[in-house]
Formats: sequence, structure tokens, C-alpha cells
Amino acid sequence: MSDTRFDDVRMRGFLRRADVDTVLTLLDARTSALPGEPVPLSEAAGRVLALVVTSNVDVPAFARAAMDGYAVCAADTADATPTAPRALTLVGESLPARPFSGEVKAGQAVRITTGAPVPLGADAVLMAELAELEAADRVAARAPVVSGKHIVRVAEDVARGSVVLPSGRRLRPQDVGLLASIGTATVTAVRRPRVAILVTGHEVLPPGAVPEGHKIVDSNSPMLAALAARDGASVLPVRYVRDDPAAVREALVTAAQQAEVILCSGGTSVGTEDHAPRAAAELGELAVHGVALRPAGPLGIAFLPAPGARRDASEPPTLPVVLFLLPGNPVSCLCAYDLFAGRVVRRLGGRSWELPYRTRALPLARDVPSTVGRVDYVRVKVEGNEVVPLGTGGASNLSTAVAADGFVLVPAALGHLTQGENVTVWLYDA
Repeated sequence: MSDTRFDDVRMRGFLRRADVDTVLTLLDARTSALPGEPVPLSEAAGRVLALVVTSNVDVPAFARAAMDGYAVCAADTADATPTAPRALTLVGESLPARPFSGEVKAGQAVRITTGAPVPLGADAVLMAELAELEAADRVAARAPVVSGKHIVRVAEDVARGSVVLPSGRRLRPQDVGLLASIGTATVTAVRRPRVAILVTGHEVLPPGAVPEGHKIVDSNSPMLAALAARDGASVLPVRYVRDDPAAVREALVTAAQQAEVILCSGGTSVGTEDHAPRAAAELGELAVHGVALRPAGPLGIAFLPAPGARRDASEPPTLPVVLFLLPGNPVSCLCAYDLFAGRVVRRLGGRSWELPYRTRALPLARDVPSTVGRVDYVRVKVEGNEVVPLGTGGASNLSTAVAADGFVLVPAALGHLTQGENVTVWLYDA
């Protein structure tokens, strides 16, 4: 698929840039959650439910003791005190999965342990601490207990036919425990998006290598892999691609056959070796190239045909592969992932579109200059009760993002932020 409208910006610069809100609207409109797949309960924590879960059973299915003690008729203890205990005849014992087979009558008690079935006739459990065993067949109640005390009723936890968990819920450990309690073996969870990471450039060495000569070590792929994994993706092995049009095109074709999202680091700006935008336009739709954002202005976004794309309108629609052409400068790469790519990864996996960071409203320690019509992603440090900007430049200096506690976004409508005004800080650490 060739796009004849492709605008080659190499050595010319960006004549126009899409605004951030327009790009977000585009991505919001063209992405949705992936289909569901069966997932064993043992692997379900952290996954997002694709279907509502309804219980087919009551939990508990029988009345059970919530304390160790004695199953009694509450009326028999009404006047019991430490100085005038009420004697009861001990007629048996109820243990987990080994219930007392008879019925508790007035003046009787059954020894019972936590979780054991409450026998017929009993309507309360007297705590062991409030009882005194006087003989092998006699126990004394030293305090009154009201009807229903220390008994877990049938369906008190979960009622048959009730909704246990809604679709769209990201499963927590306690959710998995509750699902186990109703007999769930598998759940239908949103499929995890597969993310392919491509790193372009003759000068790039893989992580673990030592910088030498005029070569640099790839810091983007481990950062992107960690971000995508945090957002629920299944990350494919990183692939390194030389700055060659045919190699870049071939790498994109292969990645589009394997993944729902492609993160291509480098090769998207205005240099002579930036071949990724043209390859994306030839293979699919280059919807965005150049965004009014600092850093990450050279960001490109393309939609490539998925391997199973429908051939005619009678077939169900297939989501395209979303390709993000991310700037090679590490902070620009981080910024572009944070504001755009991460949202799509989360959306495909059924998670929230919103940024995954908690926020605080704090006053600025000093002015932050910007430019009307452009969003600025400003790394900041929280010092005391103020926000200190660490600078808006230095897109290649990843150490500034490491030193930062989070970031502030300067809206496109503003030319600056003023010292003392309250701003929203997105905090990197949870």
C-alpha cells in the first residue's frame, strides 16, 4: 500500500506538526481492546477480564464457624456470667469436612473449630475463651452469646447467580483468590498485546556492550521493553536494523506479522539516514509525522495492515498494527512512549487509557518558558513542597529523567508557566 501524499522531510525540516490533542484523538478512535482468550487461574493475576464472572455456587455453601469454641443454642447462655456460668452438656464435635451428625438441643453444646459446619439446632458459636470445660461431657458458658454470633451464613461471601467480578477489571491477588473460591479454573482475559521493538542505526551497540569509538550503547530498547511490560504487553526480542531503506522496510514487514504494536527507535527525523517514515508510508498509512511537542517532535505514527486483515466488508474488522516511529534521543523516546505509545499498549490490553502515574498539585519553584502552540514535557524534581524544573532541553541526557521525580506538561495554549502557580506533576514512582 503506497501513500503518494508522503512528505519527505529529510534535510528540509517539518513544515507542519500535528498538535498533541489531535494525535490523541486519532489514536483513541482507531484502537480498542484485543479479543479475549482463556487463561488458567494460576496465571490470571494482573490480567484484564474480557467477560463478566458470575458465580454458580454459594460461598459458603453451608453455615460454618468463624471461631473455635462451642456450637450452642444462644438462649441457653442468656444469663451466663463469669461468677454464675451456665452448664451445658457436651454431646459431640464438629471439625472441617467432618460435621457433627446429630442435632443440638436445648442445654447441649458441640465442640467446634473454625471453618467447621454448624450443626442443626445450634444458632451461635460460643468462643473458647468464654467457656470452661468442666468435664469430658460438660462445658460451662461464662458469658452470653447472641443468636448468629460467630457464624458465617450460607452465601454470606458470594451468592449463587451474583456478579463476582465485572469485565474490564484488572485482576488483583485477592480477586484470583475469590475466583478460586467459586470453583473457577480459567478466566477469559483480554489478550496481551505483542510489542515488537526495532532499533535503527549503524552507530548503535546492544545493551551490555561498552561504548567505543563513535558508537553508542542502545539505552532505548531496555527502557521501552520495561515500559511495555509494565503496561501489560508481551514484549518480543529486540531487533537491530542498519540504516538502509530495504533493511528498515523488511524489519517493519516482519514486525507487523508478529505484533500488534511496533516501537521503532530512531530513523524518524530529518537526517539523510532516517528511512523509517518513507517505509511506513509505502507499507501502510503514515498518519502522523511531526508533533508539536518538546521533546519528541519527530514522532511518527503509522497504521500497517495486520496479517489477518479482512478482504471484504463481510468479514469482521481487524485492527491495524500501530507503528510508533520514536525519536532516538532517550528522553524524547520516553516522552513519546509516555504520552502516546503507552496509551495504545494499555488500551489493546484492556487497561486504562490514562497515564499510569499518580499526580500531585504543587507550586513551581521558578518560571518554565515554552512556546504557544507546543506542549512541553518538563522533567521536574519535588523539593519540599515545591516543583523544581530540571530543564526542557537535553533530549539525549537520560540522566535528567533518572534524577527527576516526574514531569509537568506545559499546555500548548500557554507560552510559559509562572513561578508559584500550582501545576500537576505526574510522578514516575508509584
